[in-house]
Amino acid sequence: NKMLSSEMCIHILVIVLFCCGSADSRKVRGISSSYKRFYREKKSFLCIDGSKLIPFEQVNDDYCDCADGSDEPGTSACPHGRFYCTNLGFRPHYIPSSRVNDGICDCCDASDEYNSHARCQNTCWNLGQRERAYVEGQMRTLDEGLRLKQQLIEEGVLLWREKQAQLRELQQVAEDLQIKLEEHRRKKREADRFKEQTLRALKGGDGGKSFHLKRILICLFCNPYSISLDEVKAEVVPVHDEERHLGDDEAMVRLKFLTINIRKVCWVLIWLQCSTKSRRMFCFLSDLQKKLAIDYGTDWEFLFLNGQCYKLKVYEYMYTLCPFNHITQKSTAGTEVTLTCGTETALRSVKEPSKCQYIMDFQTPVACQPVLKQRGVHSEL
Repeated sequence: NKMLSSEMCIHILVIVLFCCGSADSRKVRGISSSYKRFYREKKSFLCIDGSKLIPFEQVNDDYCDCADGSDEPGTSACPHGRFYCTNLGFRPHYIPSSRVNDGICDCCDASDEYNSHARCQNTCWNLGQRERAYVEGQMRTLDEGLRLKQQLIEEGVLLWREKQAQLRELQQVAEDLQIKLEEHRRKKREADRFKEQTLRALKGGDGGKSFHLKRILICLFCNPYSISLDEVKAEVVPVHDEERHLGDDEAMVRLKFLTINIRKVCWVLIWLQCSTKSRRMFCFLSDLQKKLAIDYGTDWEFLFLNGQCYKLKVYEYMYTLCPFNHITQKSTAGTEVTLTCGTETALRSVKEPSKCQYIMDFQTPVACQPVLKQRGVHSEL
């Protein structure tokens, strides 16, 4: 019985070794799982490009039979071949088959140096840990960035509505102001027609007019832009004092003359003030319309950047980026701005790949996209 048991154990051991050997022989080195269907062990192997049929034993025999190098994925025999690094625990990738067994460790799992004297160690797990830590950090940044982005979107929507309401209000004010301006312009034209006649009378040396009266009217008519209504009122006081020493008839004539002329000139001053106010109003209105015409994103998430400027000093140079406005650095023939997801809004770096051509890295939460989060960590990490 013992002898029978020993013989049976030997038979089982032989079968196990045979099966293991067969399983090992079916494993083709240097291919990815997606290409295994081309390397199922059989009597013959068809080159992947379909150009040649060879015995399966010639796969990975260190001799290049296929023009596309598909029969030697695990050796350096074919000049255009590729070797697949599985790199379990890290990112898999391909290397040129010429690097297989060249004494240099290219795959982190050391699979490319299976038949060389290189002392390669499997570093995939450590690399994967660092990669996972980095990706997890990126995910945390993305989560925080998306939270801040949503906050900026909500603020942007409110600000957009406020600006739209302000625009409608200014448009109504501008229309009312335009009507008043037309009315004052008509009265100014009447005052202009009266101007020449009055100036000739005043400069003609009419002794019936007092010194103060002449001074007021000449100043008003000759240079109405440089005198205000308050100054007119101040100059009228001495005239009234002077009238107290005149007879009733003479005083009435002078006061009537003064009243008519000042009323005419006041329309000029009112028109000037109204015109100045109108110009300022229309400039402000035009500026607001231009700002609202800018594309701030589908949810107005970039609206908060308008009116902001960000600076970064690189060596002796100071770079300034004002979104939707301008970029400065002595001479900037062209600047490309790259938006990066981050929890802060800042100008992070400036590169000059060619003379006077700049690339700026601008970080802001509104550059964060949910699609990045959906990708997650690589499944093989």
